[in-house]
Amino acid sequence: MARRFLFLLGSSRRDGNTELLARRAAEQLSGDVEQRWIHLAEHPLPDFEDRRHSGDGPRPEHENVTLLRDATLAATDLVIASPLYWYSVSAQTKRYLDHWSAWLRTPGVDFRAAMAGRTLWGVTALATEAEVAEPLIGTLNHSAAYMGMRFGGVLLGNGSKPGDVLNDTEALARAKTFFAREAPLARFPGRG
Repeated sequence: MARRFLFLLGSSRRDGNTELLARRAAEQLSGDVEQRWIHLAEHPLPDFEDRRHSGDGPRPEHENVTLLRDATLAATDLVIASPLYWYSVSAQTKRYLDHWSAWLRTPGVDFRAAMAGRTLWGVTALATEAEVAEPLIGTLNHSAAYMGMRFGGVLLGNGSKPGDVLNDTEALARAKTFFAREAPLARFPGRG
């Protein structure tokens, strides 16, 4: 199966450090690998409404919900490129992940089965020590584990002002081989 990467950019601005780092990693993909880039801020999702206990019923389809669900289902590799905001993913990214709950219950989609075996990757820029990104990494790993996906880890880069990450030579070196690794099946901590 040909690889198709979907890059979901969760920053509130274009060309931020996280996007720059993701683009550097994507440059290493071979030319036959399809890449699609979506800025979540340009395709805002409505707030997620949890209707599991009040009767799911049909949900009105919002065009951005449909766009993102279809793009997600079409990808073999899903890259969440979110800056570290308050030790986790951005609000746009969290809202996107919240919609996975609705997609799990969308008739005819079989979202969980469709996502099983695909690969989730993360890219983030932060302005402090890497250890504070653990909640973001946990969010992505646990989401992948729940869905039966592979998890390629998170490419971390350091940068605060726009363009700073391009001075992080270690992150740029890791970007050169980040997507070349075989991603293991995601696991919850303490479960084999």
